[in-house]
Amino acid sequence: MLKSKEKYREWCCHEDVPLFLQSWWMDAVCIKGEWDVFLYEKNGEILAAMPFHLRKKVGLKFIIEPQLTQYSGIWIKYPENCAFHKRALLEKEICFYFIEKLKNIGCFFYQQTFSPRFTNWLPFYWKGFRQTTRYTYRINDLSNLDKCFENFSYAKQKHIKKANDDLQIDLSISADEFYDFHRECLGQKNATIEYSQELLLSIYDESAKREQGKIIALKDKNKIIHSALFVVWDKNCAYALISAINPQFKSDGASTKMFWEAIKFVSDKTEVFDFEGSMIEGVAQSFQQFGAEQVPYFCISKSYSRIFTVLQWIKQKN
Repeated sequence: MLKSKEKYREWCCHEDVPLFLQSWWMDAVCIKGEWDVFLYEKNGEILAAMPFHLRKKVGLKFIIEPQLTQYSGIWIKYPENCAFHKRALLEKEICFYFIEKLKNIGCFFYQQTFSPRFTNWLPFYWKGFRQTTRYTYRINDLSNLDKCFENFSYAKQKHIKKANDDLQIDLSISADEFYDFHRECLGQKNATIEYSQELLLSIYDESAKREQGKIIALKDKNKIIHSALFVVWDKNCAYALISAINPQFKSDGASTKMFWEAIKFVSDKTEVFDFEGSMIEGVAQSFQQFGAEQVPYFCISKSYSRIFTVLQWIKQKN
């Protein structure tokens, strides 16, 4: 009999499972810890899955989101022409099933972000979970690039036209070069990089092998990199996974042109461009100026320890 992960790998091959929930993505990003998956099955058919990243610290189990992964959570294969009330009942049944699985695993703390497609977190609320709404920003139709550009703010259009004269696209830089560039950019702002080179190489190698990832850089005539972006995609959506901008050139339009070049690059490969949104006010406003729609998604959590709950409460108050 196939184990859950083996079943899930097969399921991912023939179902429309999003990029961040794919088994190969979980393999790539869970380099610190392991991953597993809960499956909801009926009559031998998988109707829903819940992949998760399991970490262990001082003997305690934590389920948390892997780095550089916008969401994981639950993915449901809805029946065709499913009426709203039946859909709600199915969601409740599936969520309660997975919540019981979480309880049985002996987890100390649980936190996952869910796909924007997952809009009903009530079953988790009923079982004592907490939820924080986060936002990303998406251009939902890449089929007409002229229309996309028209929806940009005047300032963004001006930045792109300015950068067009001075900067050229380079699709040949390696993951190692990108990592060094990003680290140097952050160093100029007295900040440190928060992900490892090993993690970046793991994601890059797996996505590039499947032709689902590319690093896009902008260089000047002296071959100096002004900005770079690592973009990944599946057939439904592309994601601006990591961006890096040299602070010395932040006003030359390199950042705006970088996103525009990425949008053009993936426009024949997918339908939607996700800016991997931010809760930071300035970043959110910048993404909105690309004509991107604000899209909410849920971060759902629960502490299974009273001590941990108290510590969290104290941290929020201070």
